[in-house]
Amino acid sequence: MYGARLRVKMLLMRATETLKKLLGPTQDVQVASPAVTIRYARPDDALALLDLADVDSSRPPHGVVLVAEVDGRLWAAHSLADGHAVADPFRPTGELAFLLAERARQLAGAARPPRRRHRTLAAA
Repeated sequence: MYGARLRVKMLLMRATETLKKLLGPTQDVQVASPAVTIRYARPDDALALLDLADVDSSRPPHGVVLVAEVDGRLWAAHSLADGHAVADPFRPTGELAFLLAERARQLAGAARPPRRRHRTLAAA
C-alpha cells in the first residue's frame, strides 16, 4: 500500500533533481512573485532584445521570437526559428527559459499537420 506511494514520491524527487541539474541554479524570490507575460516579440522590442543578448553575452534571437516580460521588462527570449534563447543572468530566469522553450514546443506541434496513419491491408 505504501510502497507504490513511496515509489511515486521517489520518482518525483529524482525528476525534480534532474530538472535542477538541467536548468541550473534558481533563486527564490522572497517577495510576492510578479506577473509574467509570455508573448510574441514586437518590432519595438528590438532594442530590448539587443540589450538582453548583450547582458547574456550572446547573439540576439532572430525570426519569430517569444519573450517573457516581467514588470514591463524583457527577462528572457526564445527564437522559434532556431531555438536560440537568451536570458538575463542577473535575474531568476531559469524557469522562464523553460516556460518559453515549452511554449515554443507547443506552438511547433500545433503548426504541424496531423500525422496520418497508413493502414496496411493484409494479403488475402
